[in-house]
Amino acid sequence: MGAMREVVFVDGVRTPFGRAGEKGMYWGTRADDLAVKALQGLLERNPQLPLDRVDDVGIAATTQQGDQGLTLGRTVALLAGLPITVPGFALDRMCAGAMTTASLMGAAIGAGQYDIAIAGGVEHMGRHPIGGSDADPNPRFVAERLVSPDALNMGITAERLHDRFPHLTKERADRFGMLSQQKVQAAYDRGDIQADLVPVATRSETGWGLATEDEGRRPETTMEGLATLRTPFRPHGRVTAGNASPLTDGATMSVLAGADTAAELGLTAKMRMLGFAFAGVQPEVMGLGPVPSTEKALKRAGLTIDDIGLFELNEAFAVQVLSFTDHFGIADDDPRVNPWGGAIALGHPLAASGVRLMTQLARQFEQRPDVRYGLTAMCVGLGQGGSVIWENPHFDGKKGK
Repeated sequence: MGAMREVVFVDGVRTPFGRAGEKGMYWGTRADDLAVKALQGLLERNPQLPLDRVDDVGIAATTQQGDQGLTLGRTVALLAGLPITVPGFALDRMCAGAMTTASLMGAAIGAGQYDIAIAGGVEHMGRHPIGGSDADPNPRFVAERLVSPDALNMGITAERLHDRFPHLTKERADRFGMLSQQKVQAAYDRGDIQADLVPVATRSETGWGLATEDEGRRPETTMEGLATLRTPFRPHGRVTAGNASPLTDGATMSVLAGADTAAELGLTAKMRMLGFAFAGVQPEVMGLGPVPSTEKALKRAGLTIDDIGLFELNEAFAVQVLSFTDHFGIADDDPRVNPWGGAIALGHPLAASGVRLMTQLARQFEQRPDVRYGLTAMCVGLGQGGSVIWENPHFDGKKGK
């Protein structure tokens, strides 16, 4: 292998995110069809992309069974119309599935093994709820006290973050959740988010419809209303539906390429991948995962947290994001953090969310030539974190970080 190549994020799209469950807009839609629609939308937006040049398709899902199984990368590629010569695979790293497929595709491109790759994720939590599969955890985990029996209950792990950091109060978490709702609505009002949504035809008992917007938004959220919500994970707890991401259905898709290949084909370069890292922490406090993964990624890139001008952090729980920002000395309302809101308002379809962060950051880079570096990061079930550092190709060097 020769020298490492420059890797670029060409484009990313997603379906509108729907509420999971029988009342959600995707209850009558297959999981693989959500992924197919996202991939078709991506290809339609990039007609100059020669399909026979795609080296691989990686699609992540946390619960790989039923309509969300059968090697999604291969089956979705075929259903979306890619040539039969294009291979594909499926991957699981729980919430960081799509982040992992994009990272590994980027690494393969950087090493000169691939020129173009597609990376995405899908999760239909209505059809395949987390913990609802036939997974059979090894009894040694509990018998040998390797992992707490409730470590897979993400709400309880969030409550433990409140326990560990008492200054991260419920009020702070509620305020963060309320601001997320408000920022998402403001981004919608400006038309920032809709540009990367692929409409999806839906079917219900009342007939056919068209999903064009995220279903779970609650811009009318107030602190007074949040204070009345029950705490389902612990009596008199702090984690509620108002400061946590909702159960969600949706799919994301992206294309990455070598910078030289992108230039050859006339493809856009919305971001440059500088590096990525994953790290493990105690499963009982899995929300801390992005802290060591970010420290590792920053060190490898020769940067510090002060160099990051935009943060796209997955809002699995408000306290999880606050534990990250608190560690790095970043204010709760720092304008660099999730400027268009996040998963508390938009939803978190587990394995799909990583590419949603990337797509949103890429769109922000276009509007912010004063920002040079951005970070996408997220916590992962069973005690992990993932972080990817990106460089803005629109950076004009005049100001900012």
